[in-house]
Amino acid sequence: MKLLIVDDHKVVRDGIRRLVEGTTITAIEEAETPSEALAQFRKMRPDVTILDINLKNGSGLDVLRRLRADDPKAKVVIFSMYSDVVYAVSARREGALGYVSKSAQSDELLVALERAMAGETYVDSETAGLMKEHTSRETGISDLTRRELQILHMLGDGKSLSEIAEGLGVAYKTVANTSTRMKEKLGVERTSDLVRFALETKGGRMLEGGN
Repeated sequence: MKLLIVDDHKVVRDGIRRLVEGTTITAIEEAETPSEALAQFRKMRPDVTILDINLKNGSGLDVLRRLRADDPKAKVVIFSMYSDVVYAVSARREGALGYVSKSAQSDELLVALERAMAGETYVDSETAGLMKEHTSRETGISDLTRRELQILHMLGDGKSLSEIAEGLGVAYKTVANTSTRMKEKLGVERTSDLVRFALETKGGRMLEGGN
């Protein structure tokens, strides 16, 4: 089995190499950036790709879309620092077969690789637990558009609507209207509720204080 590891931290890539020693993996290549990831993918045509969400000069989810556009049969396991329901749902929507938090037990990554090789899905136990907690809203998350998910991520990172508008290069009213649609889909009433939900689904972290 050929494996491509896409992560911008060498210590992580080295750790994965050690983890898969003695398995059926016979060839391993690495990449740090989105452009390197796509180049290595096209050169190697790996059986499975392990892909971080946070990369130098880009997003792992964007890389996932590009890999799947290049090869719709690409088997990808997202390896993220977050046990994040929103990211997990986004990754699944974009075609990832696995989602594993870097805080999960190492054997869960091996399970995810095995499942991916078989064309099956896998979510690590911590993230799966959070998804179960929020089952009532998971349908709402799945209904969010790519831009709405992006705004939800940014709210979870502490950005205000004004800062989000500036960061996306759009009018404040556009972001405000989008947040209104998001509230309807997620069944919440206020922007602060959106922030709270974004934080709750990021590794179980809660917003402290406020409404």
